[in-house]
Amino acid sequence: MEPIAIKQDEQIIDLQTAQAKNIDIESAKKIYPENSPEALEVIRHSTAHLMAQAIKELYPDAQFFVGPVVENGFYYDFRTSAKISEEDLPKIEKKMKELAKKKLPIERYEVSKEDAMKKFAADDLKQEVLKNIPSDIVSIYRQGDWEDLCRGPHVPNTRYLQNFKLLRVAGAYLGGDESKEMLTRIYGTAFADKKALKEYLTMLEEAKKRDHRKLGAELELFMFSDEVGAGLPIWLPKGARLRSKLEQLLFVAHRKRGYEPVRGPEILKSDLWKKSGHYQNYKENMYFTEICDDESKKESCVEYGIKPMNCVGHIMIYKAKKRSYRELPIKYFEYGVVHRHEKSGVLHGLFRVREFTQDDAHIFCTPEQIKPIVLEVLGFVDEIMRSFDFSYEMEISTKPQKAIGDDRIWDIATNALKEALDESSKEYGIDEGGGAFYGPKIDIKITDAIGRKWQCGTIQVDFNLPERFELEYTTSENEAARPVMIHRAILGSFERFIGILTEHYAGEFPFFIAPTQIIFVPIADNHIAYAKELASRLMDIGVDSEIYASKDSLNKRIRNAEKQKVPMVVIIGDKEVEEKSVAVRDRREKIQYNLSEEEFLNKIKEKLSEVRF
Repeated sequence: MEPIAIKQDEQIIDLQTAQAKNIDIESAKKIYPENSPEALEVIRHSTAHLMAQAIKELYPDAQFFVGPVVENGFYYDFRTSAKISEEDLPKIEKKMKELAKKKLPIERYEVSKEDAMKKFAADDLKQEVLKNIPSDIVSIYRQGDWEDLCRGPHVPNTRYLQNFKLLRVAGAYLGGDESKEMLTRIYGTAFADKKALKEYLTMLEEAKKRDHRKLGAELELFMFSDEVGAGLPIWLPKGARLRSKLEQLLFVAHRKRGYEPVRGPEILKSDLWKKSGHYQNYKENMYFTEICDDESKKESCVEYGIKPMNCVGHIMIYKAKKRSYRELPIKYFEYGVVHRHEKSGVLHGLFRVREFTQDDAHIFCTPEQIKPIVLEVLGFVDEIMRSFDFSYEMEISTKPQKAIGDDRIWDIATNALKEALDESSKEYGIDEGGGAFYGPKIDIKITDAIGRKWQCGTIQVDFNLPERFELEYTTSENEAARPVMIHRAILGSFERFIGILTEHYAGEFPFFIAPTQIIFVPIADNHIAYAKELASRLMDIGVDSEIYASKDSLNKRIRNAEKQKVPMVVIIGDKEVEEKSVAVRDRREKIQYNLSEEEFLNKIKEKLSEVRF
């Protein structure tokens, strides 16, 4: 098998570039046409160019902006006078296959930036791309009579580009700037072989059935309204019940582990955001307002920022009084509502919103306490993920080139993370240099029921904010020392996690968090009173139920109940009322059985006690 690229110093380099730079290909790590992350990056980038070439042949006036690789695929942004819809994708795919079969060599050459600007003088999109290239020399890739600015890497020949699928058409603002024109964007994916492509497309079909936006509407969990605003979810009663169950379980779990509940304001003076660095580095993602104590005096007006994260409020609580080493670690947690200005093009159901609630915690500790704290958090993570049937993996991100803090503290923190993962027997990857400037971190990535990976929780060690806010504690030698701050989220946000759970379970939530756990279907009106009596007893133990007592036929009411994907449907007729019993259809266990009233209630209590984080 011939290689399609090489990897050297963590950089993927195509064969042409390696040859031009006299890199010894034989001694370098070779990347072959297979479904490894490195190979797929090259294959997908090249398939994006193949798609652009096909579009240019079909729509000669097309002009192209950028076409990067993204998670699980690629896209290209372009402009054309034709109105392209998803009905046109098969035609573009057909042309791509024709071009791939020609086995066109993919050639790279370099020109000065000045010459490139002259070459593409009539193409304003290319001029936009060139503006963002700092180098005086730019590279261009050519296949057949089509070429584009690109830094690569690419496969040597279009013959490697046989297994692809175009997925959807979307709109995208030029450069992500909402004030600029809307371009056409086509998304696609590609693999090294037909089998992997087929498996991925099968997964996408299953994902469509599980789409949390569709299920959220069908199960009446949440809604969005243009009148309210984009990216602002509204929780309906059933969704709020589900969310409340999750919050209550986590609240108890935090308290058992020594966390103290706190609550910070949702709006703080901008001076605090300047001190934290968010104002300088995160301002474009924040919302600001002015509060004037005296409307007639401009000098009375003070700028405030709506919080995009909870850490500053927790810092102010820590700083409110003197701290001793004897108090550490101090653990604060908050279901903090935060707001972030996400661009409209990236909003996506509950996965990407402008208002969300984090299961946020901040732990203030000594450097020596980092390891035992991380071990405890890892145990917490494991219990939660196993409760929801998630497998997961972790990755440590280490010190980047631009970092603050003493090297010794960085070493202590990074080694503490590694040792904690080693002791917990957790496999993990390492992202060298991928840490935040303020400290190393562990990212938690879960895998759902159909094999998709989701970034959820994180454990971040922070030396920056304690320094900026001059946080201190008194050591055993009665000296002032700087604590370490650990940012910790396990779910990430309730919104996103509930979206993931909805798709993971395809709407069939486990009993302990199901928004409606039981639906009673009384056969006749004279059975409703007993159903209400049972529903009241269930409410006393924290179980939500509904009674389907409409004038619809029994079979229709049972069908409607089962469409709600509740764990249990309970039928009540003359026999059940007379014997004080229930006829249960257990959806998750896929069985039917009869129980006395007390047996039924005891079974429900057992189900509730099965999960405790």
